[in-house]
Amino acid sequence: MNTPIRIMILEDDAHFREGLVCLLNFSSDFTCIGDYEGSQEFFNGIRDNLPDLILMDIDIPGINGMECSRRLKANPQTSRVQILMLTVLEDEYKVLESILAGASGYLLKSSSPENIMEAIRQVIQGGSPMSPSIARKIFGLLKLNYTIPEEKIVFHKRETEVLQGLVEGLTYKMIGAKHFISVDTVRTYIRGIYEKLQVHSRSEAIVKAIRQRLI
Repeated sequence: MNTPIRIMILEDDAHFREGLVCLLNFSSDFTCIGDYEGSQEFFNGIRDNLPDLILMDIDIPGINGMECSRRLKANPQTSRVQILMLTVLEDEYKVLESILAGASGYLLKSSSPENIMEAIRQVIQGGSPMSPSIARKIFGLLKLNYTIPEEKIVFHKRETEVLQGLVEGLTYKMIGAKHFISVDTVRTYIRGIYEKLQVHSRSEAIVKAIRQRLI
Protein backbone atom coordinates (compact mmCIF):
# COMPACT_ATOMS: atom_id res chain seq x y z
CA MET A 1 0.00 0.00 0.00
CA ASN A 2 1.38 3.41 -0.98
CA THR A 3 1.93 6.02 1.70
CA PRO A 4 -0.59 8.88 1.30
CA ILE A 5 0.74 12.22 0.08
CA ARG A 6 0.91 14.54 3.11
CA ILE A 7 -0.66 17.91 2.34
CA MET A 8 -1.06 21.24 4.11
CA ILE A 9 -3.52 23.93 3.06
CA LEU A 10 -3.00 27.70 3.36
CA GLU A 11 -6.32 29.30 2.42
CA ASP A 12 -8.29 32.11 4.07
CA ASP A 13 -11.69 31.18 2.60
CA ALA A 14 -13.04 28.89 5.33
CA HIS A 15 -15.71 27.28 3.15
CA PHE A 16 -13.28 26.50 0.33
CA ARG A 17 -10.63 25.31 2.79
CA GLU A 18 -13.04 22.91 4.47
CA GLY A 19 -14.02 21.56 1.05
CA LEU A 20 -10.38 20.88 0.23
CA VAL A 21 -9.87 19.07 3.53
CA CYS A 22 -12.86 16.82 2.83
CA LEU A 23 -11.71 16.21 -0.75
CA LEU A 24 -8.21 15.19 0.32
CA ASN A 25 -9.24 12.99 3.23
CA PHE A 26 -11.88 11.25 1.13
CA SER A 27 -9.11 9.76 -1.06
CA SER A 28 -6.69 7.13 0.21
CA ASP A 29 -3.97 8.80 -1.92
CA PHE A 30 -3.86 11.94 0.26
CA THR A 31 -3.99 13.03 3.86
CA CYS A 32 -4.41 16.60 5.08
CA ILE A 33 -2.06 17.18 8.01
CA GLY A 34 -2.98 20.82 8.60
CA ASP A 35 -5.14 23.64 7.26
CA TYR A 36 -4.51 27.28 8.02
CA GLU A 37 -6.19 30.62 7.41
CA GLY A 38 -3.13 32.86 7.65
CA SER A 39 0.63 32.75 7.27
CA GLN A 40 1.56 33.06 10.96
CA GLU A 41 -0.27 29.95 12.10
CA PHE A 42 0.88 28.16 8.96
CA PHE A 43 4.58 28.73 9.74
CA ASN A 44 3.98 27.67 13.33
CA GLY A 45 2.38 24.46 12.08
CA ILE A 46 4.97 23.53 9.47
CA ARG A 47 7.77 23.65 12.04
CA ASP A 48 6.36 20.55 13.71
CA ASN A 49 4.89 18.64 10.78
CA LEU A 50 6.54 18.74 7.37
CA PRO A 51 4.22 18.03 4.40
CA ASP A 52 5.03 16.71 0.94
CA LEU A 53 2.99 19.46 -0.72
CA ILE A 54 1.23 22.71 0.15
CA LEU A 55 -1.95 23.96 -1.49
CA MET A 56 -1.56 27.72 -1.19
CA ASP A 57 -3.62 30.77 -2.04
CA ILE A 58 -1.88 34.04 -2.95
CA ASP A 59 -4.03 36.56 -1.08
CA ILE A 60 -3.97 35.44 2.55
CA PRO A 61 -3.80 37.30 5.89
CA GLY A 62 -0.29 38.27 6.92
CA ILE A 63 2.46 37.40 4.46
CA ASN A 64 1.09 36.69 0.97
CA GLY A 65 1.49 33.33 -0.74
CA MET A 66 4.39 34.39 -2.95
CA GLU A 67 6.46 35.59 0.00
CA CYS A 68 5.55 32.41 1.89
CA SER A 69 6.91 30.43 -1.06
CA ARG A 70 10.15 32.38 -1.09
CA ARG A 71 10.68 31.79 2.62
CA LEU A 72 9.94 28.09 2.34
CA LYS A 73 12.36 27.65 -0.57
CA ALA A 74 15.07 29.65 1.19
CA ASN A 75 14.90 27.44 4.30
CA PRO A 76 16.89 24.18 3.93
CA GLN A 77 14.37 22.36 6.13
CA THR A 78 11.42 23.21 3.88
CA SER A 79 13.07 23.84 0.50
CA ARG A 80 12.05 20.43 -0.89
CA VAL A 81 8.36 20.84 -0.05
CA GLN A 82 6.31 21.22 -3.24
CA ILE A 83 3.96 24.21 -3.63
CA LEU A 84 0.81 24.22 -5.73
CA MET A 85 -0.89 27.60 -6.00
CA LEU A 86 -4.68 27.41 -5.94
CA THR A 87 -6.28 30.82 -6.42
CA VAL A 88 -8.86 32.94 -8.23
CA LEU A 89 -6.19 35.27 -9.64
CA GLU A 90 -5.53 35.02 -13.38
CA ASP A 91 -3.04 37.90 -13.53
CA GLU A 92 -0.12 36.62 -15.58
CA TYR A 93 2.39 38.69 -13.62
CA LYS A 94 1.18 37.14 -10.36
CA VAL A 95 1.52 33.71 -11.93
CA LEU A 96 5.04 34.40 -13.17
CA GLU A 97 6.05 35.80 -9.80
CA SER A 98 4.65 32.70 -8.11
CA ILE A 99 6.69 30.44 -10.39
CA LEU A 100 9.85 32.41 -9.72
CA ALA A 101 9.07 32.27 -5.99
CA GLY A 102 9.16 28.49 -6.14
CA ALA A 103 5.65 27.25 -6.98
CA SER A 104 5.57 24.05 -9.03
CA GLY A 105 2.06 24.56 -10.40
CA TYR A 106 -0.77 27.10 -10.62
CA LEU A 107 -4.46 26.18 -10.68
CA LEU A 108 -7.61 28.24 -10.54
CA LYS A 109 -10.07 27.55 -7.74
CA SER A 110 -12.67 26.86 -10.38
CA SER A 111 -10.77 23.68 -11.30
CA SER A 112 -12.72 20.47 -10.78
CA PRO A 113 -11.92 18.26 -7.77
CA GLU A 114 -10.57 15.65 -10.17
CA ASN A 115 -8.21 18.20 -11.76
CA ILE A 116 -6.97 19.37 -8.37
CA MET A 117 -6.19 15.81 -7.25
CA GLU A 118 -4.49 15.00 -10.55
CA ALA A 119 -2.43 18.21 -10.34
CA ILE A 120 -1.20 17.17 -6.88
CA ARG A 121 -0.09 13.81 -8.26
CA GLN A 122 1.67 15.52 -11.19
CA VAL A 123 3.60 17.87 -8.90
CA ILE A 124 4.75 15.00 -6.67
CA GLN A 125 5.89 13.12 -9.78
CA GLY A 126 7.89 16.12 -11.00
CA GLY A 127 5.32 17.82 -13.24
CA SER A 128 4.24 21.45 -13.39
CA PRO A 129 0.45 21.56 -13.87
CA MET A 130 -1.23 24.79 -14.84
CA SER A 131 -4.79 25.74 -15.74
CA PRO A 132 -5.03 26.11 -19.56
CA SER A 133 -6.16 29.74 -19.45
CA ILE A 134 -3.22 30.59 -17.20
CA ALA A 135 -0.74 28.75 -19.42
CA ARG A 136 -1.85 30.75 -22.46
CA LYS A 137 -1.36 34.04 -20.64
CA ILE A 138 2.09 33.03 -19.37
CA PHE A 139 3.27 31.98 -22.82
CA GLY A 140 1.96 35.25 -24.24
CA LEU A 141 3.71 37.28 -21.55
CA LEU A 142 7.03 35.53 -21.95
CA LYS A 143 6.98 35.75 -25.73
CA LEU A 144 6.16 39.44 -25.51
CA ASN A 145 8.95 40.19 -23.05
CA TYR A 146 11.61 37.74 -24.17
CA THR A 147 15.23 38.89 -24.22
CA ILE A 148 17.99 37.84 -26.59
CA PRO A 149 20.76 36.11 -24.62
CA GLU A 150 24.12 37.86 -24.73
CA GLU A 151 25.80 34.52 -25.40
CA LYS A 152 23.89 31.94 -27.38
CA ILE A 153 23.13 28.79 -25.40
CA VAL A 154 23.47 25.69 -27.53
CA PHE A 155 21.67 22.44 -26.70
CA HIS A 156 22.13 19.21 -28.57
CA LYS A 157 19.06 17.37 -29.89
CA ARG A 158 18.34 15.23 -26.80
CA GLU A 159 18.76 18.15 -24.41
CA THR A 160 16.28 20.15 -26.49
CA GLU A 161 13.79 17.26 -26.36
CA VAL A 162 14.13 16.95 -22.57
CA LEU A 163 13.81 20.71 -22.11
CA GLN A 164 10.67 20.71 -24.27
CA GLY A 165 9.26 18.01 -22.00
CA LEU A 166 9.89 20.17 -18.94
CA VAL A 167 8.07 23.09 -20.56
CA GLU A 168 5.13 20.82 -21.42
CA GLY A 169 4.85 19.84 -17.74
CA LEU A 170 5.87 16.20 -18.27
CA THR A 171 7.32 14.18 -15.40
CA TYR A 172 10.81 12.70 -15.67
CA LYS A 173 9.23 9.27 -16.18
CA MET A 174 7.00 10.59 -18.98
CA ILE A 175 9.94 12.29 -20.71
CA GLY A 176 11.94 9.08 -20.51
CA ALA A 177 9.10 6.99 -21.94
CA LYS A 178 8.53 9.47 -24.76
CA HIS A 179 12.16 9.33 -25.88
CA PHE A 180 12.98 5.74 -24.83
CA ILE A 181 15.55 6.67 -22.20
CA SER A 182 15.77 5.90 -18.48
CA VAL A 183 14.72 8.28 -15.73
CA ASP A 184 18.36 8.45 -14.57
CA THR A 185 19.39 9.50 -18.08
CA VAL A 186 16.68 12.19 -18.05
CA ARG A 187 18.10 13.48 -14.75
CA THR A 188 21.58 13.58 -16.26
CA TYR A 189 20.36 15.66 -19.21
CA ILE A 190 18.47 17.99 -16.86
CA ARG A 191 21.57 18.60 -14.75
CA GLY A 192 23.39 19.59 -17.95
CA ILE A 193 20.51 21.85 -19.00
CA TYR A 194 20.48 23.58 -15.61
CA GLU A 195 24.22 24.14 -15.83
CA LYS A 196 23.99 25.69 -19.31
CA LEU A 197 21.06 27.91 -18.31
CA GLN A 198 22.69 28.77 -14.96
CA VAL A 199 19.51 27.93 -13.07
CA HIS A 200 18.71 25.70 -10.10
CA SER A 201 15.10 24.64 -10.58
CA ARG A 202 12.62 23.40 -13.16
CA SER A 203 10.57 26.59 -12.94
CA GLU A 204 13.59 28.82 -13.57
CA ALA A 205 14.63 26.64 -16.52
CA ILE A 206 11.16 26.85 -18.10
CA VAL A 207 10.93 30.62 -17.72
CA LYS A 208 14.43 31.21 -19.11
CA ALA A 209 13.95 28.78 -22.01
CA ILE A 210 10.73 30.43 -23.14
CA ARG A 211 11.92 34.00 -22.57
CA GLN A 212 15.08 33.43 -24.59
CA ARG A 213 13.30 31.34 -27.23
CA LEU A 214 15.55 28.35 -26.72
CA ILE A 215 12.82 25.91 -27.73
